[in-house]
Amino acid sequence: MTLQIPFENTYVSLPNRLFSHQKPTPVRAPKLLAFNEPLADELGICGTQDPDELAQVFSGSSLPDGAQPIAQLYAGHQFGNWNPQLGDGRAVLIGESNGYDVQLKGSGPTPYARRGDGRAWLGPVLREYIVSEAMHALGIPTTRALAAVETGEEIMRDRPLPGAVLTRVASSHIRVGTFQILAARQDVEGLQALLDYSIARHYPSASTPAAFLREVVAKQAELIAQWMSVGFIHGVMNTDNCAISGETIDYGPCAFMDAFHPGQVFSSIDRHGRYAYGNQPQIIAWNMAQLATSLLPLEDNSDAAVEEFTDIINDMPGMLRGMWQDRFAAKLGISETKDNDEGLITHLLSIMTDQKADFTNSFRYLTDGSVTETGLEAHKDYSAWHAQWTDRKREQPTDPVEVMAKSNPYLIPRNHQIEAMITQAVAGDLNLFHRLNAALSSPFEASPEAADLTVPPTTEEKVTQTFCGT
Repeated sequence: MTLQIPFENTYVSLPNRLFSHQKPTPVRAPKLLAFNEPLADELGICGTQDPDELAQVFSGSSLPDGAQPIAQLYAGHQFGNWNPQLGDGRAVLIGESNGYDVQLKGSGPTPYARRGDGRAWLGPVLREYIVSEAMHALGIPTTRALAAVETGEEIMRDRPLPGAVLTRVASSHIRVGTFQILAARQDVEGLQALLDYSIARHYPSASTPAAFLREVVAKQAELIAQWMSVGFIHGVMNTDNCAISGETIDYGPCAFMDAFHPGQVFSSIDRHGRYAYGNQPQIIAWNMAQLATSLLPLEDNSDAAVEEFTDIINDMPGMLRGMWQDRFAAKLGISETKDNDEGLITHLLSIMTDQKADFTNSFRYLTDGSVTETGLEAHKDYSAWHAQWTDRKREQPTDPVEVMAKSNPYLIPRNHQIEAMITQAVAGDLNLFHRLNAALSSPFEASPEAADLTVPPTTEEKVTQTFCGT
């Protein structure tokens, strides 16, 4: 084998009760569908460009030298309900390269598979590839997609579907739920080891559990503000899907809004709207409270720790609101915010809700001055709002159009386009997959060739539900 990955494998230095040694399950006929060469270069991966060898490695059928494959253990709250043991049921971390985890997702059952087959089908693999790379291009912290491989095997879901494996790259796969399982088992030694490791890997300036919590909270607040600013809905913000690195992780029933509404839900399993677009700030604070609870066993003075941790969590909504205001102010060309800018922003969002305006296009049209195309001008409040906005822009030291152009993308991964891509891919046509990847790599650039990708769905094209795909 000529492919070389400079593996480090530091996670296996942690107590072995946090993982299980687990090799991927080989597949019948792996076929490389996509390989992210720029990301491979960042990871220091070199050697062969032979698609057959890459398919063997990134399907899990052949492990490169230095790999130490493991499945990670964690627990979590799922839709607010405690699940005492979860884990990588269909994913194997083969090692770390240049400080990043390299994980095969859909690579077969592990000890945490809970009677599942450990596989993934082609649709969710290609969806995560596109959406995670699009998020990266939007400047939002995220896991990355290194490779997608078709397995040559069918897997059963509601019908036989083509199997696939995604190679996912992350700063780490340590979750809030990783801390939760140790705390629930009263494993203080393991909890301390995990904290020390997490601080060394992600937050080296943090010297105490409280300092670590404060840094994670800040990262998560910024992440959610960024999600909100592009209309992203994660769809399944369970604590086991919340990475302490502050990266977006676990793209299951995720979606980007077309018509704006704060109560928008796409996830088929979110029947009560717990993870609706507008609820995401409250949910992340709830998740951080669960992390804080998990860190308490490490403090000698529990009463003082409760008070300090509570203050940190209680500060989070205000912190996030400020970050949210900064992001949305920039979308309106405001580089230096004032307290009353929140009213200007929320008034516009109220108008957008009433008009069922497309979230992405409305802000882009405002950027380009194409106000008649937004549909907003028909609202009774729009003229007054626009006059107030115009006055506010005049106060800015930086050209508002320049600020808006950097904050309002032309392109997002639209749900109906992703569904069309999956339908075509299942039929053996990857042209739309490759086209979407190429276009979404430059989301802030107007391109005549990609103009059709900015068009919202017709009534017939609308996607009303998204699915985990597990």
